[in-house]
Amino acid sequence: MASYQETLTNNELVAEATSINHLDVIENVIDSLEQDDSAMVSHSPDGSHLWKFKYGSVEVFVQLNGITDEDTITVWSAVLNLPAKDEPRLLRYLLELNCSSTFEARFGIIENRVVVISTRTLAELSPGEVSRLITIVATIADNNDEALQSEFGAT
Repeated sequence: MASYQETLTNNELVAEATSINHLDVIENVIDSLEQDDSAMVSHSPDGSHLWKFKYGSVEVFVQLNGITDEDTITVWSAVLNLPAKDEPRLLRYLLELNCSSTFEARFGIIENRVVVISTRTLAELSPGEVSRLITIVATIADNNDEALQSEFGAT
């Protein structure tokens, strides 16, 4: 019968063998989506990574702030600068979209810009979920940016 120490070591080996290299997954997804060789990445000394790439008419950002289960992946894309025309109507429209058509993403405001954003911890995050998060944000942003700018953009 295996000792507790041997069992722990075997469990650790299994966990390590099945762990996901989130950096490789993110880069593979971006390689499949980016256009015009637009992908760029920045590595910080603190272990965080920031990618930027062009998808349709938007720039998409992916930030990975570490590689532990408690760390997060955040994907966002700006779709409209503020102030905007008829902001009460714009905000109501964005709330309605949040409820009906943004899946795991949502519209929000960061530094006077309307963005499409999604954040998730890395715990139990599969490669398919990484791909879905990035694709959802990129697609929703690209599908909505021009219409939002046309209808609500500053004059």
